Amino acid sequence: MSAAGATLTAADFARFRAQAEAPGHARVPAGSLVYFSSVTNNTARFVERLGIDGIRLPLHTAEPAPLVTEPYVLVVPTYGAGNTRVGAVPRQVIKFLNEEQNRRLIRGVIGAGNTNFGEHYGEAADIIAAKCRVPVLYRFELMGTSDDVAAVTQGLEELWTRPSLR
Repeated sequence: MSAAGATLTAADFARFRAQAEAPGHARVPAGSLVYFSSVTNNTARFVERLGIDGIRLPLHTAEPAPLVTEPYVLVVPTYGAGNTRVGAVPRQVIKFLNEEQNRRLIRGVIGAGNTNFGEHYGEAADIIAAKCRVPVLYRFELMGTSDDVAAVTQGLEELWTRPSLR
């Protein structure tokens, strides 16, 4: 995917559809969104603007992580701005994905970040996508723009309303 403000392309969705329709993968139902948002609530504000009910991961790692039962798309911010990938994925997300069922049902990742991180912008999404073998669907900066909200809303609606994904 490209940098902040980029829109989802037909190729991005084709790649995601191919992953979702691959043998052994469940179909993506409408409305399945899981997200983590820190105390800044930037990611939560973005998800709220999407108008999609999502499952918010707990703020504290001491709280139990939810166990999902349906395929979902994960929305995750990137932490840190150093020159290392260590610490980019929030610990709460790692705990959630350590549950095999949660890893098995992920179908794509949307990354939040800050372009001030340079080459590490949205890196948590890249790390999760590689480890879970799913595509990075989109990236947005901080709490996203109206264009980001429109692009993600349209892309998710297209994915979840396709007869082949029901």
